[in-house]
Amino acid sequence: MAFESLTEKLQNVFKNLRSKGKLTEADVKTALKEVKMALLEADVSFKVVKQFIKSVQDQAIGQDVMNGLNPGQMVIKIVNDELVRLMGSETTEIALRPGNEVTILMMAGLQGAGKTTTTAKIAGKLKAKGRKPLLAACDVYRPAAIKQLQMNGEKQGVDVFTMGDKNRPVDIAKAALVHAKSNGYNVLILDTAGRLHIDEEMMQELQDIKAAVPVDQTLLVVDAMTGQDAVNVSEMFNEKVGIDGVILTKLDGDTRGGAALSIRAVSGKPILYVGMGEKLSDLEQFYPDRMASRILGMGDVMSLIEKAQANIDEEKAKAMEQKMKKAQFDFNDYLDSMEQMRNMGGFSSVLNMLPGVGSKMKDIESMVDEKDIARKEAIVLSMTPKERSNPDLLNPSRKQRIAKGAGVDIAEVNRFIKQFEQSRKMMKQVAGMAGKGRGGKRGGFKLPF
Repeated sequence: MAFESLTEKLQNVFKNLRSKGKLTEADVKTALKEVKMALLEADVSFKVVKQFIKSVQDQAIGQDVMNGLNPGQMVIKIVNDELVRLMGSETTEIALRPGNEVTILMMAGLQGAGKTTTTAKIAGKLKAKGRKPLLAACDVYRPAAIKQLQMNGEKQGVDVFTMGDKNRPVDIAKAALVHAKSNGYNVLILDTAGRLHIDEEMMQELQDIKAAVPVDQTLLVVDAMTGQDAVNVSEMFNEKVGIDGVILTKLDGDTRGGAALSIRAVSGKPILYVGMGEKLSDLEQFYPDRMASRILGMGDVMSLIEKAQANIDEEKAKAMEQKMKKAQFDFNDYLDSMEQMRNMGGFSSVLNMLPGVGSKMKDIESMVDEKDIARKEAIVLSMTPKERSNPDLLNPSRKQRIAKGAGVDIAEVNRFIKQFEQSRKMMKQVAGMAGKGRGGKRGGFKLPF
């Protein structure tokens, strides 16, 4: 994730603070100097960093903190609270009109920020909340933009209004609104054109659309990987067109992430969502408190729980837990658990949300061999349905056939099956111990691999 380097540096600073029984004013100032450098290296705006450090320092060297029982932890709490305040304190939702009134959202942004994909992601989110969205293809300049929107709309089960690339975007927006009103849609999302840079023509087009149709909210899509440029783009769009919220994409990439910490403070506009991957489901609501927790290496357990609830079939989970207790967990269940893990974003995504893991992600990722996982899946997929349901059938000749089918060495098949059997036994023991500890009550399902 974007903040790995920042998280690591901040955790080192806080480790030093915790190790001191009593803090002096000099200790706090030294620690905050390192925090300042870490934030600047993460590409947070200098002005924002300066104000942030001043605010933390004013609170951290107060009497209550310096004379407290655990001043190190109190300073960390102040840094956490200031990070939350910096990013907006409260979660902001997209404001929608009541009932069947049509809410018009205009998507804006530079080319390459992921605007068209994000437009479809937003439509999917609104559809899941019971809305009936319509996407309007207003980008008539970029080759294949209309086709891309149609493909993404189809994947999301959302209709797309298009008049081709020979009409003016303003006329398309007006016709789309008429179509939305007469066909029972209650959200109209306008996918406008991006440019490689900000220009007057682009800004004028957006202003013309706003003048032609009653846009309720203008949502700006910016690329987190552009760092400080993302903040500058937000400021300029707000000044020229007026924006109501920001969606930050590519926050899962190899980026310093400073944009997330600067945009609210510089533009005054809230971050609504963050893109955490290329799949149409990889869009997360932005929670300032959860993001601060991730940045400080304290994980994001709430988002992990929500991901699990959204992607794990509860009935399957209960059935799988019973199988684990009786050591009846088979290779079909293994494939199901792999699919569930993928739906949650994969091993790295899940691990990144666990407390204390963020700064160690590089070490963990090197231990999680995705190719090895793919080979294991190939081994299972080379089995017959009967073999998957009953691992006890796997004799040497069957294993030889499976190895050929998966394109791996027989030794690898033997090793995997042995590990699988050991895991089944261990699951039964753990389930039994957990049952005793709970007084016999059913516990939560945990992914086994």
